[in-house]
Order: sequence, then structure tokens, then C-alpha cells
Amino acid sequence: MTTKYEIGEVVSGKVTGIQPYGAFVALDEETQGLVHISEIKHGFVKDINEVINMGDEVKVKVLSVDEEKGKISLSIRATEEAPKQEEQKKPRRQATVKTEAVSNEGFNTLKDKLQEWINQSERNDLIKK
Repeated sequence: MTTKYEIGEVVSGKVTGIQPYGAFVALDEETQGLVHISEIKHGFVKDINEVINMGDEVKVKVLSVDEEKGKISLSIRATEEAPKQEEQKKPRRQATVKTEAVSNEGFNTLKDKLQEWINQSERNDLIKK
């Protein structure tokens, strides 16, 4: 890397490679960086090829620079304004409370077993040590 790129700097580059995880962008003759798939655009990107093509000129923002490894992380979405999300106000549903008398018919297994379980928990001979 002969040219020094600063974090936060916005530069233009050319897409030189596309992989399932991101796109490689050449910033100059000797320097290229990676735009991770999550930084391609706002929202979900399933297939990078649907958003960007080889040879495209793109504006990117430098997210990080690792001079030891020679890696530069870039973002296209950081150069674009985030789309405004429309507030979806859904009408709240009122909880309905049943005030009917509870019948003793049907399954009462928990109710029947509860007292038995309480008695068992109080017995010392059943407590595991």
C-alpha cells in the first residue's frame, strides 16, 4: 500500500472481484479493499450479483485499515443515506378475558398432582443428598 487511506475517507474505486461474502474494490493501481456483503447496501443482500457487477465504479468509505496485513475494509452503504422506514402502526388488539365459570370437567392432572408434589418435596427421606 503506497497510498495511505484514512478511516472515514470516502474514495472512488472499481469493482475487481465478486465473492459470495463481498466485493473487492480497487482504490488505485496497487491497493484494493473488501466491501463485506453486509456493507453493500442498506437492507438484506442475498446475492451480491443482483446489486453490483464487475467493473462498476463505486463510491466507498474506508472502515478500517490493517497495514500489517495489507487489508482495507470498505463500505458502500456508508456513503448512501439510509432509507426512511415508515412507521407501521398496527391497531392494538384488546385482550379478551373470559369470565365464564370454570368447569371441573376435563383434564385436571396438574391440579390433582400438585398437592402430591408439594407433599413429596417436604419429605426428608426423598430429598437426594
